Amino acid sequence: MQVKLAVAVLAGCAVASAAVFPYRFETHTLANGLKVILVPMPAEGLVAYYSVVRTGSRDEVEPGHTGFAHFFEHMMFRGTERFPAGEYDRLITAMGANANAYTTDDYTCYHLSFAAEDLPRVMELEADRFQNLAYSEQDFQTEAGAVYGEYRKGRTNPFEVLEEALRATAFDSHTYKHTTMGFEADIAAMPTMLEYSRRFFARYYRPDNVVIVIAGDFDPAAALALVERHYGAWKPGYQAPRVPMEPEQTAPRRVEVPYEGRTLPLLAIMWKSPAFDPADPQVAAGLVLGELVAGETSPLYRQLVLERRTVQRLLPQFQPTRDPGLWGVTAMVTDEGELANVEASVAAAVSTMAAEPVSAKRLEAVKKRLRYSFLMSLKTPEAVAGALAPMVALSGGAEAVDALFTTLESLTPGDVQAAAGALLRPERSTVAVLKGRS
Repeated sequence: MQVKLAVAVLAGCAVASAAVFPYRFETHTLANGLKVILVPMPAEGLVAYYSVVRTGSRDEVEPGHTGFAHFFEHMMFRGTERFPAGEYDRLITAMGANANAYTTDDYTCYHLSFAAEDLPRVMELEADRFQNLAYSEQDFQTEAGAVYGEYRKGRTNPFEVLEEALRATAFDSHTYKHTTMGFEADIAAMPTMLEYSRRFFARYYRPDNVVIVIAGDFDPAAALALVERHYGAWKPGYQAPRVPMEPEQTAPRRVEVPYEGRTLPLLAIMWKSPAFDPADPQVAAGLVLGELVAGETSPLYRQLVLERRTVQRLLPQFQPTRDPGLWGVTAMVTDEGELANVEASVAAAVSTMAAEPVSAKRLEAVKKRLRYSFLMSLKTPEAVAGALAPMVALSGGAEAVDALFTTLESLTPGDVQAAAGALLRPERSTVAVLKGRS
């Protein structure tokens, strides 16, 4: 079996003075392109095992075939010839392990937490299903029907209805135009696409498109030997899709979203955001802009939620995305008559960020809170692997964590003001308003 081509051993304190990741980690790449990140840490016999497939709904570029990244989140639990679904479930239950998965725009993640002594068995099971997933036409159609049922259930959630309409309005070409679930017509037709599903799996579930993160109480050398044994023969062959580039938005957009049920009105104000790059000051500025504009310590939150009580929920949404996406604010408004006032208040808060530099003291407080919150979340192997998963998915490596915090630490009030002025402009905005039945 071929040995790894590259090895990097990094310490959490090895990347500049602003490094924040507190555990040593090793990054190994096998000859077939599979990347493995090992994070040994004090964990009292516990291990977390994350398999990050760097394919999400953004990769669904063929017209009429959205929803397959999320579909395989379900299908991967259907088993293999060696370990059918019932046997896989029985073994996971017998170990007392917790197994689950989730899908995003940019990646699909499969994760387990279990006792350290079960790592060899878990790796055997995971390597088998990633390389040898098998399902019949009946299994495929059953799961496709379940996925459509999940979509229909989501239509009872006003936030999901809002997001679907918002994306369809905000994007013209990029695949972020559809949600992670996909377009309804595509999901409804999915049971007829058995052969396409197999092509999708063969294209994207390849070692050169997967990163494994193992965190917890284990021996790195022994774990790496297991990885080479179970995954070394996995054939590479990932084919990256040509995701359409979104043209520059030059005028504000707006959509009114009807909702069949009863709900308080929802207001979403979004702006086009930059692609994730941990060294980009604009990306780091997004982390603090969410807090400064609409976080719980912001003047806007105090005004709308605490004092006027015209907003029941105020949600800053400045998450990073692999390609240029959306940043913004969503509000659940207490009365339809307040929608215009709330929208104006959000616009005023954003204008203030662009017109005046935030005080150095306030900026420093937000930086410290972000850093402290991140550190305090890293208490268990599952939390550590879970925190690394999105960074790994977006950038390909765990080094992005310290790189991003280094950039964050270097931000000045002028940097934040410049980012707000460049990115949160009216012509880059999309506003969506959802109203339920009266």
